[in-house]
Amino acid sequence: MELFYNENLHINDESLNLSPDESRHLSKVLRKKVGEKIRVTNGHGLEWNGELITTDSRKATAKKKEAVLHQNKIIPLHIAIAPTKSNDRLEWFLEKATEIGVTEITPLVCDHSERKSIKSERINKILIRGLKQSVQYFLPKLNPLISFEEFIKSNHPQIKLLAHCQNGNRTPMHKLGNLNKEILIMIGPEGDFSNQEIKAALHNSFIEITLGINRLRTETAGIIACSKVNTIREISKTK
Repeated sequence: MELFYNENLHINDESLNLSPDESRHLSKVLRKKVGEKIRVTNGHGLEWNGELITTDSRKATAKKKEAVLHQNKIIPLHIAIAPTKSNDRLEWFLEKATEIGVTEITPLVCDHSERKSIKSERINKILIRGLKQSVQYFLPKLNPLISFEEFIKSNHPQIKLLAHCQNGNRTPMHKLGNLNKEILIMIGPEGDFSNQEIKAALHNSFIEITLGINRLRTETAGIIACSKVNTIREISKTK
């Protein structure tokens, strides 16, 4: 069943009005009819199931049948990444990372960054699109754009990883051991992290990692990092 989104939805709400965009999609694209069931989330764990009362393309409405507040059992995965120069490539990463199950995203400004500003409202729409596509009930947390220097000095989980392409003592992710803990992975810009940034990260207890022998685009590296963490976590469940 298609998943819809309403950030203001509460578990006790007996009815809801979908946004104009969601109403238009429901009416014009999905061609839903009065009496059909819909499923809606607020991105904070709520699964609200209802029945359509109206299918107006400007304001569709539904009445509640049942609502469930899910517990978030996903082990936190935080990706801090330098936004790409191309908006399309950045948006592709954001959508796919959400589908994979990343829980937090921080845009970084680095020494070699090509983009030093973002449109948070647009990014949030992409995250919501990924949430709906993958039928999840928890929207990733989007943090404000922050400089590399400021970010590495912030409080972070025990496992802090830095993916880069420079020569050094880089560890493949499958050799890191237990990843069933909160994890932060930093992904640099197209020109990679600078030598000074790598040294600063190591000074702040980050672990150097490699994502493979190939040189990857920023958005590709971000997706591979997310996928590797999920794969290693899934394999650990079978042992």
